[in-house]
Amino acid sequence: MAHSFMKIATFCLFSGSVLLCAQQPAVSTCPHLALGVDVSFLAQAEQQGTVFRDGGVSHPGLEILRHHGYGWVRLRLFNDPKTLPNDLRYTIDEARIAKAMGFALLLDLHYSDDWADPSHQVTPVAWQALKHKQLTEAVFGFTLDTLAAFRQAGVLPNMVQVGNEITSGVLWPDGKLPDNWSNFIELLDAGVRGVAAGSSPDRRPLIMLHIDQGGNEETTRWFFSHIIASHIPFDVIGQSYYPWWQGSLADLKGNLAFMAHEYHKPIIVVETAYSWRADNYTKKTGPYPETPAGQRDFLRGVAETVAATPDHLGRGLFWWEPAVRGPLARRGLFDDDGNALPALYVFDSCTLPTIKESNP
Repeated sequence: MAHSFMKIATFCLFSGSVLLCAQQPAVSTCPHLALGVDVSFLAQAEQQGTVFRDGGVSHPGLEILRHHGYGWVRLRLFNDPKTLPNDLRYTIDEARIAKAMGFALLLDLHYSDDWADPSHQVTPVAWQALKHKQLTEAVFGFTLDTLAAFRQAGVLPNMVQVGNEITSGVLWPDGKLPDNWSNFIELLDAGVRGVAAGSSPDRRPLIMLHIDQGGNEETTRWFFSHIIASHIPFDVIGQSYYPWWQGSLADLKGNLAFMAHEYHKPIIVVETAYSWRADNYTKKTGPYPETPAGQRDFLRGVAETVAATPDHLGRGLFWWEPAVRGPLARRGLFDDDGNALPALYVFDSCTLPTIKESNP
């Protein structure tokens, strides 16, 4: 897919048991990043009749995203969801389709029956009567069984998040922070060990630890200083960055530089978004207009900021989430009628990633 007039650079996201390389033109609109999308709602949207269009022509949503330079998908998994679709079967089915199209897979384990974030880390109903040691064993067993199910389905993730936005801990109240650091560390360690135990001996997915402090150096330092001191093994730092919560692009740039110098690990902005119509900045001025063009320019700005991280440790960004419907469609990459918005075309000059993995 290279053009003779473009300088091509080969970029490898990580080395080790999983090597993910992408040939990308060395131009400003195609930063050397892993470009991802959280598409956890996409299959549900299409099952419910949503038709996605690119240039007025209908195509499967994943096909459109792949065509426009995205090489990773992120899929969330709940333990036993009652109102959301993201159970094991649904998520493995999504993973099969994505892997068949050449996407790499980031699996996002929430360890909850519903949304987990800094304000909600509700222990799954089936685990709520467990004591700490039993809860630790449940985390290990659930993680092992989940990874084994993905492996047996032929869709072993390339990377796994052990928890989602875990700044305030997991599995409240047992693993809530800042009160229960010891319990939290043991629960986190159980999840990390479960990933390894459920994977193939020669193909362990990379481990991401994800917090929601993209523009906040102080809280990032507080959290990861405990992680490092506790010797929790992990490969990638994940951050959420929504400017109405996590500050300016200058704040993000400063924290990326801090993390690169302090931890020397790859960093991915694993959640980011901006609205294409009035939303978060109706009473104050936003960094960009909340318009289709403003959304596009925001994405370019984030990509440039991540790509400029010292020591080339800014390794990727993921949009949350392009195909979401309902009220949050204002943050998607398709309008209310399923038509592609300008932000979807930001990475059109990027070639598609070539995924190189050792055999299971």
